Amino acid sequence: MLTLVPTPIGNISDISLRAMDVLSNADVLLCEDTRVTKKLLHILNERYQVERRDQEFISLHSHNEKAFIEKISAEFFDANVVYVSDAGMPGISDPGQLLVRFCQDNSIEYDILPGANALLTAFVASGFVNTQMLFFGFLPHKGKERSQSLQGALHNGFTTVLYEAPHRLDKLMKELAVEVPDRRVFFAKELTKKYQNYFHGLAKDISSQIPKETIKGEWVVVIEAGAARQSVLSEKDVLDLDISKKAAAKLISKITGENTKACYTRLSKED
Repeated sequence: MLTLVPTPIGNISDISLRAMDVLSNADVLLCEDTRVTKKLLHILNERYQVERRDQEFISLHSHNEKAFIEKISAEFFDANVVYVSDAGMPGISDPGQLLVRFCQDNSIEYDILPGANALLTAFVASGFVNTQMLFFGFLPHKGKERSQSLQGALHNGFTTVLYEAPHRLDKLMKELAVEVPDRRVFFAKELTKKYQNYFHGLAKDISSQIPKETIKGEWVVVIEAGAARQSVLSEKDVLDLDISKKAAAKLISKITGENTKACYTRLSKED
């Protein structure tokens, strides 16, 4: 059997009784990072007297997940197998889904425990009343892929949730201020941890609320829903036209909602 177990995203007290029971009775622990999992189990033993049997620890992360699954057989799950990511719910911007699919394809019993999750915590904390939500995870780091993903996040008609690394947070704030300056946004820092903090307001003002020295840490960003923009004409269709880049940028801006100047700069860099 396979069980996916969420672990605390910061505050160790968020561990559930059921999660501690499953962890203590595991034969095999698949871990995003075995060091992190062993440290968690040590803390649980000290604080809650969670005793464990002899267990096998196996590293399973985004870089080896596919290869690992290709080499195992269904008999591997004759043991009591548990997967934990470093923090939060496995399968949400972490490995886990391929394991579930393997179990489905091979008629292996599996279970998913509910628990701590930064996505849902930030979504509720945002106070945005449109409860139809899309999760984009981490945007691509740069270039055309980032620009296109950002447009999708901003103009889909739903409240949208992003994860962002601290070294790219300032970049994201500037992008939002240019693209949707009057849209409400919510930034959650270090959820459930000692330095948890919430920031909210219009996209054009949010950077003034977040001092540069406080950017370190993990961030979840919630963007209020805006009007969905759709077109049967794609960016590729526009670029295939015999028109100047300036005209193409204006047209793409009309189609996607992307800022015209930002679009022109992007197209110029792609030459």
